[in-house]
Parts: sequence; C-alpha cells; structure tokens
Amino acid sequence: MQITQAIEKLKQEKNAVILAHYYVDKEIQDIADYIGDSFYLSKVATKVDAERIIFCGVEFMGESAKVLNPEKRVFMPDATADCPMAHMATVEEIEKVKATYDDVAVVCYINSTAELKSHADVCVTSSNAVKIVSKLPNKNIFFIPDRNLGSYVAKQVPDKNVILNSGCCPRHANMTDDMVLAAKAAHPNAKFAVHPECVEDVLKHADYIGSTSGIIDYVVDTDAEEFLIGTVDGVFAEIQKRAPEKKLYTIKEDQTCINMKKVTLEKVLDVLENDTNEVFVEQELADASMKPLERMLALG
Repeated sequence: MQITQAIEKLKQEKNAVILAHYYVDKEIQDIADYIGDSFYLSKVATKVDAERIIFCGVEFMGESAKVLNPEKRVFMPDATADCPMAHMATVEEIEKVKATYDDVAVVCYINSTAELKSHADVCVTSSNAVKIVSKLPNKNIFFIPDRNLGSYVAKQVPDKNVILNSGCCPRHANMTDDMVLAAKAAHPNAKFAVHPECVEDVLKHADYIGSTSGIIDYVVDTDAEEFLIGTVDGVFAEIQKRAPEKKLYTIKEDQTCINMKKVTLEKVLDVLENDTNEVFVEQELADASMKPLERMLALG
C-alpha cells in the first residue's frame, strides 16, 4: 500500500482531519483536508467535526488548535518544527511597556507561543492585523513579536502609536533591497507580491503587500503572466494548482522555511499509526491564551 493510501485509510479509521499550512511541501498539501494560512486554519480548527486534528505546520499552530479545541486531540507530525519568531518577545518586555504607557493594548501576532498570547489583549494574523488594530479603542499598541509586520501596521493605522518589538521572521527578514532589484532586473515584466513580514526596503518595491493567502489570490486573479514572490516558496503549490500558466520566481535561492520542511508523509503516517507528538496545553495557560484568540475571531 502506498503511503498516501495508508494515511487516507488511517485518517478515516481514526476520524482525523489533516490541516496544512501553505508553507509545507506540496506532497503534504496534496493529502490535506484543509490548506491555508494561519488565520484560515485557526477558524477551520474551531469548526471541524473530527476527533483528531493532524496539524502540518509549526508548534504555535498546534498549540492554537489545541487551545481552540480542548476536547479534540491535536497532533504535530514533527515535534521539533518550531517558529523562531514565536519566541521573540518576553513577558518582562510586555510588563515594562504596560508600566510605561497608559491605555496600551498588547497585540500579539498569532505566530507566537501560548505563553505570549496569554499576556496579550488580542491576537492577529497578517491578513487581519490592520483591521483589528484599527478597531481597538486604545491609542497605544504594543505589537509583538514581529517588528516588520508591526511597522507595516503602524503605517496603515497612523492614528495609533504602535510600539515595536525586536522580533522577526528569519525567512522574510533576510530578503533585501538588493535581492529584489536583482530579481526585478532578471524578470522586468514580473509583478512583485510580498509578505508584510519583510523589511520596509523590500516592501517599497511591491505591487502587492499581503498575507500568504492574499498573495496567492493576487497572483491568481491578476492579469499578468510573471510574478516575483516575496514569501516562502511553499505558496507556489497552491498558485500552480489554481493558475498553472503563471510563471513564478523567488527573489533569493533558499526561500524555504526549514521548520515547515520537517513535515513529511512518513511523519504524518507515524502520527496516525502511533499517536506520536500529541499537543498538550495546561488548562490555566489554555484559558488565558484563549481570550485573545477568541477576540481575534470576533474582530477579524
């Protein structure tokens, strides 16, 4: 029996659903029941009827799925698949900002640990951050952990005082102005779609700035043949499925997420066979981190 057939058989037997982020490899996306960015998958996790959620992504995604679905069993194909940025803020920094500024709201990018979420007022994703921040009654916003998304939000909502943290996504922050200019020179007819986790010097060249799903929709729906993609190249699979005629280019050679690459078919099968890498979140932490997630779902 082929591995994909074995996965499908066990998935049915164990009443499991497979969720996959756009950044995992195409072969993982091909076996998933739902594919999307972090916001979409957060919503899906609250609506699926399956007893088990197999989350093909990184650690914070599994944590969020478990917090939102305490009655379901959540599993990660690779327990070491983590997001460095998810840890790039501290409770001490949050408390310091709260003590310094009156009327401050802590806005936590969903790409963060449950511990950080538990100290936030609301969570956001790249697709809803501007919308949610603009709705908050607070003048002062402490945006954690990503400084680049926070900077982008600050420019879109100029009436807010956005206080930036020092964290970033290594995959996006490593893209540079020079790389974009070289890629544009190599592909002069290409439109440039980029994620707001990139630095401002990269964003200034963009034809479109948006979330992972936003980038995919832009490329699919835009009347152009060639595109430079300023995010992890896992998005190519969905674009090529929906618009196979589009020509896609990265702006640097290694535009992959090394942690998302850890998710393999063999590990998905192992999870289904042996119940490995189950996600557990202590009840007190789960309750505290649930509040900003629920507020995100309500406002976003």
